[in-house]
Amino acid sequence: MTAAQIFDLAGKVALVTGASSGLGARFAEILAANGAAVVLVARRADRLDAVKSRIEKSGGRAIAVEADVRDRAAMQAAFDAAENAFGTVTILVNNAGIVHSGRAVDLAEEDWRRVLATNLDAVFYWAQEAARRMLAAGTGGAIVNIASVLGFSPDKGVAAYATAKAGVVQLTKALALELSFKGIRVNAIAPGWIVTEINRDYLAGPGAAMKRQIPMGRFGDVGDLDGPLLLLVSDAGRYMTGVTIVADGGQLAALHV
Repeated sequence: MTAAQIFDLAGKVALVTGASSGLGARFAEILAANGAAVVLVARRADRLDAVKSRIEKSGGRAIAVEADVRDRAAMQAAFDAAENAFGTVTILVNNAGIVHSGRAVDLAEEDWRRVLATNLDAVFYWAQEAARRMLAAGTGGAIVNIASVLGFSPDKGVAAYATAKAGVVQLTKALALELSFKGIRVNAIAPGWIVTEINRDYLAGPGAAMKRQIPMGRFGDVGDLDGPLLLLVSDAGRYMTGVTIVADGGQLAALHV
């Protein structure tokens, strides 16, 4: 079997949350480029339409669904729209997330709940819904949750974010234990510092010194996650489940030296 065959996603239906920009947009475009029909989900309709247009101009298939991942009714509608357009979702990429900064003693309850609701609760609910529909359709599938290196080794000022991402790592294992025997694989990717439009100015300025903590000597590019993503959603990773792939340029390894 060739590499093109083993990574081929033709006939698959992928739903990507947080698909309007950054990693989510990249994930959606890579899935489409490898044959999947893609459902783009995010809150910013104009940005979703731009990603959809890029995919279609490259010969792919996509629909855009405006939704806040915390809204359970909107979640149901997104899966319904996917099924109406392409069929049962067989690949879910739980990418949507938000960040915060500030000392834990100053963190307001509403900010704690907002981060946990988006970065952990929604991951569970969307995975749960995807699994229910895969089971009902008998299709099997792959769920990929986006965690973070901060879920393994937190930093100051991100208590809620780090806690949520640690939860994502454990949730991934728990779901894999329950779903894998039904043909649904559940894995995660834990990126390190990846340059996107949200953090580009910070990493080029005040955060530039953090590069010294990375053995590879550079921040990641969104393309650095193409391989891990395709591995986990394709037949190339068909015997992988309950795993979190760390893609951080060696950052975590350096912390344990």
